Amino acid sequence: MVKRIAVIPGDGIGVDVTAEAVKVLARLTKSRQLPIELETFDWGAEKYLREGVTLPQGALDMFRREFHAIFIGAMGDPRVPDMKHAADILLGTRFGLDLYVNQRPVKLLDPRLCPLKDHSEKDVNFVVFRENTEGAYVGMGGNFKRDTPDEIAIQEDVNTRKGVERILVYAFEYGRRNGLKRLCMSDKSNALPHGHGLWQRTFAEVRRRYPDIESWHLYVDALAMQMVKNPAQFDVIVTCNMFGDIVSDLGAQLQGGLGLAASANINPGNVSMFEPVHGSAPKYAGKNVANPMAAVLTVGMMLDYLGFGREAADIEKCVAAAIHQDKTTSDLGGPLGTREVGDWICAHL
Repeated sequence: MVKRIAVIPGDGIGVDVTAEAVKVLARLTKSRQLPIELETFDWGAEKYLREGVTLPQGALDMFRREFHAIFIGAMGDPRVPDMKHAADILLGTRFGLDLYVNQRPVKLLDPRLCPLKDHSEKDVNFVVFRENTEGAYVGMGGNFKRDTPDEIAIQEDVNTRKGVERILVYAFEYGRRNGLKRLCMSDKSNALPHGHGLWQRTFAEVRRRYPDIESWHLYVDALAMQMVKNPAQFDVIVTCNMFGDIVSDLGAQLQGGLGLAASANINPGNVSMFEPVHGSAPKYAGKNVANPMAAVLTVGMMLDYLGFGREAADIEKCVAAAIHQDKTTSDLGGPLGTREVGDWICAHL
């Protein structure tokens, strides 16, 4: 079966790094005769400013019917101060397609990149699972007496038993499937006893189904400390939407920065969305300086999801080789530009 992939390059450096990710994907598709087809959509700030279009009507139904995966580049443009186009496209896709799993691998590919002293690749190798459709990101709440000294702002943190249970189950199943024996659940139930108390109760029930996996709980502030103090203790971390957003960026720094941070937004067995997690950095757009490795590694995650595990592994090996040989952009200490890094990876696939 041909796997159809929708590509949305995004804004700023999203366009630059997506071009390299697509170049790598095209190289693999041609050299290994993979049954993959790409279709590019120009949704982003330019189209929104020009036509007022963010996520077109019917786009989600089209994704469900016609595509197996979506690759999205970074979104954000200062000409759109409220970032409406980014929210509509990114959050609209996440919520509309019920992409409840946000998967963020944290894997050190070269010890020189780790800010922690005397840490090697074996010390930083875990995955963060973030609940992706609930929590504080659902947008429930409002403002009363806005822009006055008496303004009141309310933002609701929404947690459901179904939502909590399914991300916990996915994290445990991922650990079991990949031979990972340790899982940490993190919340802030001591300060948020209602919403995060639900996480505690659900975790206590779900963990009993997985006696083969050592599982424990840390409050999120303790988790942040332990990630820096001893990252080697973690195999799988699972947490809520907001905390997952924060600790996965902390994890990204342990592996060398956001220029290496890949992610997947998954609804198991259905069309899912893949995106590098760095920003759009508009001031660097078109200057051939952005690190494309996060986008390339995200292509690897997408290929793995689509059933091309060998190609995914080869992409990671080539990125690691580029880092070892200093064939990188300046953020990782190398002399190359965005396009040259993409070319080097393609040549070594």
